[in-house]
Amino acid sequence: MKFPILLPNIFKHPFTYESNLNLKIGDYVMVPFGKSKMTGIVWDEFEKKNNKNFKLKKVLKKLNVTPLKKTTIKFLNWFAEYNIIPKGMALKLVLLSSNAVEKFQKEAFKTFNNNIKPSKIELSEEQKRSLKKMNISNDKFRVHVLQGTTGSGKTIVYFSALKKIVNSGFQGLILLPEIGLTGQFEKKFLEFFGAIPAIWHSGISKKKKEVIWSGVANGQIKVVIGARSSLFLPFKKLGLIIVDEEHDQSYKQDEGVTYNARDMAISRASFENIPINLITSVPSIETYENVKKGKYSISKLEQRYQNASLPNYEIINLNENKLEKQSWLSKKIIDKVNFHLNKNDQVLFFLNRRGFSPHVLCNKCFNSFSCPNCSINLVYHKSKNNLLCHYCGFKSSLKRTCPKEGICEIIFSGPGVERISEEVKKNFPQKKIEIFSSDTMNKKNSVLKLERIVNNEVQILVGTQLISKGFHFPNLNCIVVVDIDLSSQGHDLRGAEKNLQLYHQLSGRAGRTGKPATVYFQTYDTNVKMISDLTNSNPDVFLDRELNIRRQNKLPPFQRFISLILTGDNEIKLEKEAFNFKNFIEKKIEGRILGPVSAPIFRLKKKYRIRLLIRGAKTLKLQNSIAIIISNYKFSSGIKLSVDVDPINFN
Repeated sequence: MKFPILLPNIFKHPFTYESNLNLKIGDYVMVPFGKSKMTGIVWDEFEKKNNKNFKLKKVLKKLNVTPLKKTTIKFLNWFAEYNIIPKGMALKLVLLSSNAVEKFQKEAFKTFNNNIKPSKIELSEEQKRSLKKMNISNDKFRVHVLQGTTGSGKTIVYFSALKKIVNSGFQGLILLPEIGLTGQFEKKFLEFFGAIPAIWHSGISKKKKEVIWSGVANGQIKVVIGARSSLFLPFKKLGLIIVDEEHDQSYKQDEGVTYNARDMAISRASFENIPINLITSVPSIETYENVKKGKYSISKLEQRYQNASLPNYEIINLNENKLEKQSWLSKKIIDKVNFHLNKNDQVLFFLNRRGFSPHVLCNKCFNSFSCPNCSINLVYHKSKNNLLCHYCGFKSSLKRTCPKEGICEIIFSGPGVERISEEVKKNFPQKKIEIFSSDTMNKKNSVLKLERIVNNEVQILVGTQLISKGFHFPNLNCIVVVDIDLSSQGHDLRGAEKNLQLYHQLSGRAGRTGKPATVYFQTYDTNVKMISDLTNSNPDVFLDRELNIRRQNKLPPFQRFISLILTGDNEIKLEKEAFNFKNFIEKKIEGRILGPVSAPIFRLKKKYRIRLLIRGAKTLKLQNSIAIIISNYKFSSGIKLSVDVDPINFN
């Protein structure tokens, strides 16, 4: 008999193989391909007929793996079509290094104790109401949004919803945006369920991945807490998906196969016909619009845990409180912080910039230190004593021969968290200070650091936006936003939305145990309205206005954007190719094409970049027309095309 076998590579269709084995759709098989062997899956449709007669190769063997469900296969077909990628690349996301894992003995899964114990945690009346609304029609597809102010106990509500599903014999998936710091979350899970979840992200060992993959496929593992990639695990009986912090930009995969894990999770839930819960303190603009249209149901938690009030806001006008030379903290802020430290409050200085200084230049030749591979400045990291490119990883020392004479005379322009930390140490020499950024918190000792912070052994934190992502610091009652001006500039379509979410998340870190808390904004901008809009306890006011702006300008979520980026080594050749490509696709496309223009980061990893933006109706017709056009266009050698459906960043 003939069987269509899809292979995990850049293939748009399955290949036809012969076999006398009793094979069904979803079975994992080993097949010969070229001179090697590959793992494939019996797919749901044959390749489109071609007139050439090939001698069919035989399937070598059927693997001892629980078959991939037909609903998951349908989801992968749709995923490939939506994101304009080959089906084989969608399948590759399911497999482990292009392989399947054959069944383990049951003992391999004993770590993940699935005997869920009754929880001792009592829900408040408001939490019970939210849970009741969340659990309506839990046996079929629906999207429910749980919106709650930070510290209102959203996690406990969705844990309760998940418990009901797991106790009914189904599996659950919790997606988190920042999986590298799940220590606190795991603890919470263990407290509530009395069981250990399977944690899935790129940092876990190959052996552990194999055990989890197999346990998920044969139904031995009940709950997975994972990063974006966990969405593609081959669940045997998935019953609920939860997307925590659904608004978080980290759900967007920008390299390799590009996709938005939140949107794809909603789609997978639809294909599996199961419920999905989106959890947020401030919904993304897309989610908010779907709630307004009635496509998604919503429940809200207004009360914080133990009725803790939200922090107060105070603006420190830097026009009236002048900064000293090479200083970023006003005298007024120092006084305010001392007041909080005297009350035994923990303090956070927030600046969303890693390293010591974002711009380094020479005082004699005025040359700035930029990356040789990318069209961006190098950032000085004092802790490592080197200049670093945050895009390609290029490193360089500070010593440089000056074109004028001798060695360059270094000037640091602008602060990063390391520089703020130095100034904080000068002003508060007796206090224990810790930097909280991806440079310092991805180390093995980060769990110990978190414990010290929670236990108030660290009095002052200096942090980037990483700190806003779901951490619970019971003593944090003072937040100083060092520089709100720079973080509210730029020409990002989503700039206002990102700021709203960031400052709500950030302020939610403060005052969680009932003590009065304050967020201080240092700013030269006397536009107080912007800050009060960002910090309004009801974010709907801001989101309504943002939706109106998007509607008037036909921006997402009212139209679909698809970004096409051409890259190449030769700038002139690339520009010429971009115009040829635009002329080729312009008349054939189901949308409007903008560009070509140089990408804001024009050179990245030694490649020049030119961007085209296609905007059109929100139907698959747009993707289908682009897919056909791309397959009919022959790019010059050395030029590569990347497609990003629903782009979030416009770099």
